[in-house]
Amino acid sequence: MLIIPIKDGESIDKALKRYKRKFDRTGVVRELRDRQHFTKASVRRRAQIQKAQYIQHLRDQEEI
Repeated sequence: MLIIPIKDGESIDKALKRYKRKFDRTGVVRELRDRQHFTKASVRRRAQIQKAQYIQHLRDQEEI
Protein backbone atom coordinates (compact mmCIF):
# COMPACT_ATOMS: atom_id res chain seq x y z
CA MET A 1 0.00 0.00 0.00
CA LEU A 2 1.32 3.42 -0.94
CA ILE A 3 1.38 6.09 1.72
CA ILE A 4 1.62 9.71 0.66
CA PRO A 5 2.07 12.12 3.57
CA ILE A 6 0.35 15.45 2.93
CA LYS A 7 2.44 18.45 3.86
CA ASP A 8 1.04 21.49 5.65
CA GLY A 9 -0.76 23.76 3.23
CA GLU A 10 -0.46 21.31 0.33
CA SER A 11 -3.47 21.00 -1.91
CA ILE A 12 -5.16 17.68 -2.53
CA ASP A 13 -4.43 18.01 -6.25
CA LYS A 14 -0.67 18.08 -5.67
CA ALA A 15 -0.86 15.14 -3.27
CA LEU A 16 -2.96 13.20 -5.77
CA LYS A 17 -0.45 13.97 -8.51
CA ARG A 18 2.39 12.66 -6.30
CA TYR A 19 0.35 9.52 -5.59
CA LYS A 20 -0.29 8.87 -9.27
CA ARG A 21 3.39 9.35 -10.13
CA LYS A 22 4.45 6.99 -7.34
CA PHE A 23 1.85 4.43 -8.42
CA ASP A 24 3.05 4.55 -12.05
CA ARG A 25 6.63 3.95 -10.95
CA THR A 26 5.65 0.75 -9.12
CA GLY A 27 4.61 -0.82 -12.45
CA VAL A 28 1.52 -2.59 -11.10
CA VAL A 29 -0.70 -1.81 -14.09
CA ARG A 30 2.02 -2.79 -16.57
CA GLU A 31 2.51 -6.11 -14.79
CA LEU A 32 -1.24 -6.81 -14.76
CA ARG A 33 -1.42 -6.23 -18.50
CA ASP A 34 1.54 -8.54 -19.05
CA ARG A 35 -0.08 -11.28 -16.99
CA GLN A 36 -3.39 -11.19 -18.86
CA HIS A 37 -1.98 -13.47 -21.55
CA PHE A 38 0.65 -16.13 -21.16
CA THR A 39 3.64 -15.74 -23.44
CA LYS A 40 6.10 -18.54 -23.98
CA ALA A 41 9.69 -17.95 -22.97
CA SER A 42 10.86 -18.32 -26.56
CA VAL A 43 8.43 -15.65 -27.73
CA ARG A 44 9.53 -13.31 -24.93
CA ARG A 45 13.18 -13.91 -25.80
CA ARG A 46 12.54 -13.31 -29.52
CA ALA A 47 10.77 -10.02 -28.76
CA GLN A 48 13.66 -8.97 -26.55
CA ILE A 49 16.16 -9.73 -29.33
CA GLN A 50 14.09 -7.83 -31.89
CA LYS A 51 13.90 -4.82 -29.58
CA ALA A 52 17.67 -4.90 -29.08
CA GLN A 53 18.19 -5.07 -32.86
CA TYR A 54 15.87 -2.11 -33.38
CA ILE A 55 17.67 -0.02 -30.77
CA GLN A 56 21.05 -0.94 -32.25
CA HIS A 57 19.77 0.07 -35.70
CA LEU A 58 18.70 3.47 -34.33
CA ARG A 59 22.08 3.98 -32.71
CA ASP A 60 23.85 3.04 -35.94
CA GLN A 61 21.72 5.59 -37.81
CA GLU A 62 22.75 8.33 -35.36
CA GLU A 63 26.44 7.67 -35.98
CA ILE A 64 26.12 8.15 -39.75
